[in-house]
Amino acid sequence: MAKSTVVYVCHECGADSPQWQGQCPSCETWNSLQEMRISQNVKTPAARTSRSGAALQGYAGQLQPVVELKNITLQEQPRIQVGDAEFDRVLGGGLVPGSVVLIGGNPGAGKSTLLLQTLGKLAFQQTCLYVTGEESLQQIALRAQRVDLGEPPLQLVAETRLEAILALVEQQKPAILVVDSIQVVHLDDIASAPGSVAQVKECAAALTRMAKQTGTCVILVGHVTKEGMLAGPKVLEHIIDCSLLLESSQNNRFRILRSHKNRFGAVNEIGVFAMVANGLKAVKNPSALFLSQSIPEAPGTVITAIWEGTRAMLIEVQALVDDGFGGPGRRLSIGIDSNRLNMLLAVLHKQAGVQLGDQDVYVNLVGGLKTAETSIDLAVLLAVVASFRSFIIPRDWLVLGEVGLTGEIRPIANGQERLIEAAKQGFKKAIVPKANIKGAQLPQGMDVVGVITLQEALCLLE
Repeated sequence: MAKSTVVYVCHECGADSPQWQGQCPSCETWNSLQEMRISQNVKTPAARTSRSGAALQGYAGQLQPVVELKNITLQEQPRIQVGDAEFDRVLGGGLVPGSVVLIGGNPGAGKSTLLLQTLGKLAFQQTCLYVTGEESLQQIALRAQRVDLGEPPLQLVAETRLEAILALVEQQKPAILVVDSIQVVHLDDIASAPGSVAQVKECAAALTRMAKQTGTCVILVGHVTKEGMLAGPKVLEHIIDCSLLLESSQNNRFRILRSHKNRFGAVNEIGVFAMVANGLKAVKNPSALFLSQSIPEAPGTVITAIWEGTRAMLIEVQALVDDGFGGPGRRLSIGIDSNRLNMLLAVLHKQAGVQLGDQDVYVNLVGGLKTAETSIDLAVLLAVVASFRSFIIPRDWLVLGEVGLTGEIRPIANGQERLIEAAKQGFKKAIVPKANIKGAQLPQGMDVVGVITLQEALCLLE
């Protein structure tokens, strides 16, 4: 009989205790400790050399020597190109051997479709193993047929026992392993049900140890909560190397793959995909996607640029100001924080004298985008004022700038790169913070106007 150790894990914070207590010693939640049995005989595959020929050190169980920082030899991490420009961008240039990637998203967002397409391409160059715990192999085959995947040498298995999965990895020695999903995988020696805090924590930890020992790229599919956050203990996101979220909205065929954590690339990098009849296709020019060029100019529309990861992306801000029906006006925002909208409207009233207390104000980012950037503050206020005064701002104008509480227009990061992206899209004029003009190489053919205060920017609308 396998020897096991009993510990008690908090289902709220994931902390463990050697003995049961009424209150968690970490988060102080009452009656949250659950018994968990950890088998001492559960082993991950033995360490072997990486696919580049170098021996993999650490995570192997033996005591490692202490090395001074100056004596560590730096080597560039080899990457595996997944064959999709947008996916590679979000990953930071491709998959790193031995890394663990977690992909979450709403049901039906396209997580399994994206990974199946990716492994279908990689299977011709690498040994790939797709472990499904939620679908049958026939369902996977039907999806592959629907997305015109062809007949790649992709290995598939339907399994939920982690012990069996680790044995298959030792047998097949895949370069890339996909587990769909981590919430259905379980260890036999843990009494709790699959998807519980204890199961998710220990299964993810075992898969991470295996990845570091063998150099296998592990991609985990994760469920999300009703609030859109990754389900499971927070320790899950600490264990893995890269956390991605596939964002989608109802009645929208576009998907945004966003990086929330990446030890090998930029954070908040995004990739844009379109859901078509034969799967997910990368969108090569996201700026053109979120700009409705065919729609005629109308009051309340302003173009701005946000910075996502390592690139600028043009988006359209729409505002509608209408008479309220008694009482204070409503404020509704989609894509930006509602509290920040209320603050900007207060600055507009105090510093520029524009009274909108009895007006309903609606602000929307076209295309279902969401951003927390303050660089769109000025664009939001100019869109609101343009709608209120029935003024049309030309569609070849770009507006950038953060608005302070005293009405000053503060500089933004990567202002020059945003202007260059706008110039590529044919924009002729830009209203930007004056501090962003000093020492910047402005794009030719674009009239760049620098402003210091909100009043100066509003004067350009007259």
